[in-house]
Amino acid sequence: VSEASSLVNKVVSHLVQAIRGKDSFFSSIERYSAGSYYERVKISEPNEFDIMLVMPIPRIQLDESDDTGAYYYVSFKRSPKERGWLKFLEEDGKLSAFKMLDALREIIKQEVKNIKDVEVTVARKKAGSPAITLQIKNPPSEISMDIILTLEAQHSWPLSTQSGLKIEQWLGKKVRRDLRLESLYLVAKQNKREKVLRGNTWRLSFSHIEKRMINNHGNSKTCCESDGPKCCRKGCLKLLKYLLEQLKMKYPKELEKFCSYHVKTAFLHSCVTWPNDSDWHLGHLDDCFQQCLGFFVDSLQKSQLTHFFIPQYNLFSLEDKAKHHFLSRKISHELNNGFPVFHENY
Repeated sequence: VSEASSLVNKVVSHLVQAIRGKDSFFSSIERYSAGSYYERVKISEPNEFDIMLVMPIPRIQLDESDDTGAYYYVSFKRSPKERGWLKFLEEDGKLSAFKMLDALREIIKQEVKNIKDVEVTVARKKAGSPAITLQIKNPPSEISMDIILTLEAQHSWPLSTQSGLKIEQWLGKKVRRDLRLESLYLVAKQNKREKVLRGNTWRLSFSHIEKRMINNHGNSKTCCESDGPKCCRKGCLKLLKYLLEQLKMKYPKELEKFCSYHVKTAFLHSCVTWPNDSDWHLGHLDDCFQQCLGFFVDSLQKSQLTHFFIPQYNLFSLEDKAKHHFLSRKISHELNNGFPVFHENY
């Protein structure tokens, strides 16, 4: 993992410097490392990395683009001092995620040619994806790196998040209050529910908050510290992710709609359901994993997985009920037969 990550770090450092230098508008861009490697829950081959390129944005107004509470149109409260923003505005004043992503993609496409000793290519655009995907040759395999354009706004969290993040019993009221004072992150993500796809929607992202919670996961403040008691929370999350990964390799077509964020959400809900460190005793990994899985299977059977931060947003689309039931059957089979998929290779 560390070998792959040092290669990724080399490529990212080069790109960030180049992006800042190529266009003064992007000069304030910073990298934020999100995803499983940086939460220390990376599993299997270290071949996928998520890198958020975060850009501070001046005072904005958010308008919901649908009833999920997750997708927004972004516009400026007053004309920004940095005139560069203006070229990314639509006629109606909305900030276009599509235009910003395109400008960034062009700089990266030119710049990957100048990276020494590493072969890097930019993958073709995936419709509706918020990421610019790079392929890094790392014989005998290949590393895939998703660059995600992220806006950082000093803006209070929207109303839709008001009753989410129910961590009072688990991490405490003070932690919840502090987390809700953190900046708001928005990623360039197409809202597929729009009648006309214009590419000007942004989706709330809580990667920075999830990383904080997963790395400081104890009900007692010393959980998993060097001289504190150890728990199995991270072990459970790794196993959940690994199980889904293996099943996706076995049934790629049937399970293409599922991603690790689904199991991560189920895991966070499980942490709330069982808030005490004693519920996650290190020696009880087997039982705790099965408990988390039970929660996830239950969500699949109901086609209801509530977003951890946005309670009105169901991450499972009701039109995919058959797929939810398919995965629930496959997981139940694994549970009842000692997880044969863990011993198979695809």
